[in-house]
Amino acid sequence: MKYSYKIQNLDCANCGNKIEDRLSKEPDIQSVNLNFMLKKLVVEVDTTLTQEEFGHRLEEIANQIEKGVRFMSERDHSTSPVQKVSYTYQLENLHCANCANKIAARLEKESDIQKVELNFMLKKLTLTMETDLSKETIRIRVEALADQIEKGIKLVSNEESSINTSRSESHCHDGCCSTYYHEGYDHREHPHEHYHKQTKKKGFIKPKSLDAILLGLSVVLLMGGALLESNLLFIIAYILVGYDVVIQAIKNCINGRMLDENFLMTIATIAAFIIGEYPEAVAVMLFYKIGEYMQSKAVNYSTREIEKAMDIRPDFARVIREEAKIVEPQAVRIGEIIEVRPGEKLPLDGVIIEGKGTLDTSMLTGESLPTVVEVGDSVLSGSVNKDGVLRIQVTQAFTESTVSKILELIQNASSKKSKAENFITKFARWYTPVVVGLALATAIIPSLITGNWQDWIYTSIVFLVISCPCALVVSVPLGFFAGIGSASRVGVLVKGSNYLEELNTIDAIVLDKTGTITKGEFGVVKIITAQAVQEEILECAAKLESCSNHPIAKSIVKAYGKSIGEERLENYKEVSGEGIVADLEEKQLVVGNEKLMQRYGINFTPCHEIGSHIYVARDGIYLGCIVVADEVKEDSKSAIAALKAQGIKKVIMLTGDKKEIAERIGKEVGVNQVYAELLPQDKVAKLEEVLQTNKVAFVGDGINDAPVLARADIGIAMGGVGSDAAIEASDIVLMTDALSSIGDVVQVAKRTRRIVTQNIVFALGIKVIVLVLGLLGIANMWLAIFADVGVSLLAVMNSIRVLGKDTRHIFSMMKK
Repeated sequence: MKYSYKIQNLDCANCGNKIEDRLSKEPDIQSVNLNFMLKKLVVEVDTTLTQEEFGHRLEEIANQIEKGVRFMSERDHSTSPVQKVSYTYQLENLHCANCANKIAARLEKESDIQKVELNFMLKKLTLTMETDLSKETIRIRVEALADQIEKGIKLVSNEESSINTSRSESHCHDGCCSTYYHEGYDHREHPHEHYHKQTKKKGFIKPKSLDAILLGLSVVLLMGGALLESNLLFIIAYILVGYDVVIQAIKNCINGRMLDENFLMTIATIAAFIIGEYPEAVAVMLFYKIGEYMQSKAVNYSTREIEKAMDIRPDFARVIREEAKIVEPQAVRIGEIIEVRPGEKLPLDGVIIEGKGTLDTSMLTGESLPTVVEVGDSVLSGSVNKDGVLRIQVTQAFTESTVSKILELIQNASSKKSKAENFITKFARWYTPVVVGLALATAIIPSLITGNWQDWIYTSIVFLVISCPCALVVSVPLGFFAGIGSASRVGVLVKGSNYLEELNTIDAIVLDKTGTITKGEFGVVKIITAQAVQEEILECAAKLESCSNHPIAKSIVKAYGKSIGEERLENYKEVSGEGIVADLEEKQLVVGNEKLMQRYGINFTPCHEIGSHIYVARDGIYLGCIVVADEVKEDSKSAIAALKAQGIKKVIMLTGDKKEIAERIGKEVGVNQVYAELLPQDKVAKLEEVLQTNKVAFVGDGINDAPVLARADIGIAMGGVGSDAAIEASDIVLMTDALSSIGDVVQVAKRTRRIVTQNIVFALGIKVIVLVLGLLGIANMWLAIFADVGVSLLAVMNSIRVLGKDTRHIFSMMKK
């Protein structure tokens, strides 16, 4: 078998010769031809490995001679088809946001990977690539690359984990979670809790417990060294507390990656030893490790709180198969019957076929009022059954259910970074090298001038300690992630941090009328009396209209709100386009428009109210008129007033409805401008006009307004529950039809920007101040360690405030 590869990153001809010679010694390689000029390798092999897999093996050998050499397959596409695939993994043991950015940047350099999405908050990695390799092979390859940057990182295929990322702890891979879905298991106890109760009985020391013991011993030795003035005790304490940091720094240097936190902390503390600052060297490493631990716990706590706010994923499904059986929601098929008991989440979308109950939909829509449901009603996954036992026929597979769509939308939101996040990512690449350069300059230049090497080296150590940008790299994306979580709590799905940030710049909102400002359905808005009272006019009309399926007829029957009774209509006749005529209790009723009144010679008074006019007559006598129109939503007026109070300069309404109707509604709700009788293309043209002078958000129903939603700076879709069109067309989805939700998400956006700005100013400000104090000889390493891990911890705690959480809970969490 012959494999051909293109060679990348091979710059030394001599190294090429060494690689060729080394490969020729492999027992399963019959011949090797490495052409350095053409950067091409051809090998004849006897192997069961695929060309890609064998190429990775060759790379491992070549990298022992020259680091970074890559072999890219030159395939025969007829025998080795390549597909574009997307693989998703959960990341374990990833605690550093800066390292996460480095891993993403490293993966982006891989030639067969087109797109990398690494979500540090959700510990989720998605790769889009062209490959014929299995997901497991890619996992091993990526894990090796990631492990070079942060030791111990593990990738887990999302199919392997039975507990979603919205759970409060890391994934369990010891098989305990499978018991969670066994019938008879107590579902009130989380499987991880069950597992850890079992492992506690075994009495072994976990790695984290060992770290705590080493930290404790180092503290004792540090105190002993200070009392006995023993440098040996200081050195032993340093080894106990910092051995892993030093080892990782050495490995990174071997792999050509310097200037990470391990390297900087190692150089700083070793330099402290060299100049005789033994206690400070140990103390800095000790407090660095403690600070990293506290920061990791704070980030994990923050992430859990945010995920808890978005935790709508059902735990299990109770499917009826001969008898009730508990399974994973993914295992339920369309058409099967599931049973949902009080207190349980609905695992799948469906239709109630048995039972009656009350659903709490607040986790989906932010709506606090419960919804009463009964047989025949459609229900959505993620709702909570408050009372009654419901049997539901499943209408959507779990992957297509409402809860899955919402979770996917939220979890992917962090991949669309805001300008602030992009700035911090770029800033972090330059910040550390610049500060390290300043540290070197501070150590050498003043020392050559003054001859005081010890003091200036000490000052340079201060620079090294605070040169890590973790406070910014962690807190800024965490703030936006919390903002997205906070928005989801009020029933608003934001599809990216960039859209949340962009909301702060909006100064004009353009609203569609039907379904946005109005309910999008007919309703009785007024009853004009003549020869009868309002109740009598409505009763006569409802009794005739109850036999019709016309939307206006249904609105009249709904407004009547009472049982029609068993009265028999005689001589019933519908006059097309005009109305209905029938005899009731030997009296002729005529209900319809002006033409019908004229046809039957009824003397009536024409109505000039805006809307559809339904005239009512009995035995030739005109009783009155019912005005039916599209009803304005109850919260539209107050929502528009609130938007103006929040700084929105213009609120504009677009509609295809008649001018007089549009102007009446516009005046009623308080919009600034009204454009009526518009075709879909006219709406886009009007939006273009507004965009010339304003930053615009357009709000529509997400179905008929897709072109306008796409053109606006921010597209906001109303009533997006279960609507694929709304989710696809918009940047923000309001899960209810309430216009007031726009004001809610604008508030969240402003709070998020305020807190993120605080973090940036605070973190940069403290670091700059300490750098200046260091140059002046005032700042010591204690202050430097605060400027690094202390500032990171405070910034993370500040970020969780986006959710409205009291940060004091973080300290109670750390005690656990």
